[in-house]
Amino acid sequence: MAASVARVLNVVGGQQLLLLLRRRRPVLSQPFLLASRTIWGTSTLRSEDQKHTPFPSSTTDTEPPQHAEKQYQQKQQPPRYTDQAGEESEDYESEEQLQQRLLSASLPFVPDYGWSSEAIAEGAKSLDMSAAAAGMFEDGGSELVLHFVTQCNLQLTELLEEQHKLVQLGTAEKKPTTEFLRDAIETRLRMHIPYIGQWPQALGMLLLPHNIPSSLKLLTAMVDDIWHYAGDQSTDVSWYTRRAVLAGIYNTTELVMLQDSSPDFEDTWNFLQNRISEAMMMGSSVKQVTSTGEAVIQGLMGAAVTLKNLTGLNQRR
Repeated sequence: MAASVARVLNVVGGQQLLLLLRRRRPVLSQPFLLASRTIWGTSTLRSEDQKHTPFPSSTTDTEPPQHAEKQYQQKQQPPRYTDQAGEESEDYESEEQLQQRLLSASLPFVPDYGWSSEAIAEGAKSLDMSAAAAGMFEDGGSELVLHFVTQCNLQLTELLEEQHKLVQLGTAEKKPTTEFLRDAIETRLRMHIPYIGQWPQALGMLLLPHNIPSSLKLLTAMVDDIWHYAGDQSTDVSWYTRRAVLAGIYNTTELVMLQDSSPDFEDTWNFLQNRISEAMMMGSSVKQVTSTGEAVIQGLMGAAVTLKNLTGLNQRR
């Protein structure tokens, strides 16, 4: 697997990451996208009780981040359908909605069954459905992982938006950018803790050749959202640099976390703090944009090799 991933990543290269970032860059002809975005933060330094929870609303280490998906579904207007009598009905569930609900119900079974069709079958049973419902997914394990990552990104964005509103209301103060970035990445990675024993398997699936485009898209969307709420208003080449660097920091910290046996992953968060501090001292140049983009790809290639030794671990060392 590592060899095939390496070949695909060599084709993709750093330029592919920059292309994905470019698609998300603010358009100068649309002034509203460049409007001032206030940097947010907390009014005081974290207390001892908050030491390991950068954002108060973030998930705990024992519960999967499922509420974001429910909130997302609640925000959507239910589809309207006309029955044979010509009357509209709002309680119809589309196949896509059913699949999303089934994947969410399957997450609690991942610690026992891994990222697999078996976990989805158990999720179906919990919804009083037939285990055969897992057959709705062509590649159940991969789709379950991608659903989880999408769900986590959505939850992070909602937390960032919530805190941003507190700053706008004057009930919280801005955080320094370094602290903001560190807390955002830590909050996002803590969502993996309930599945840390199965995360090497998840990374292996995300690095499969047919999943790499979706994985990169989710990664670039996440770092773009973080910089958005951090107050980034750049329109020059630094727009690309900052996102490419943060993506690289996220990937390397994620690998460190898999091998961290310190209490509450303390070594991982120290590593993250150091990388963020170093990144904030970097300049912005075209050369750095290219090199950092390639560094992300090389990090993914390194992950493919590292997973050979990590896959199969049932618990954190």
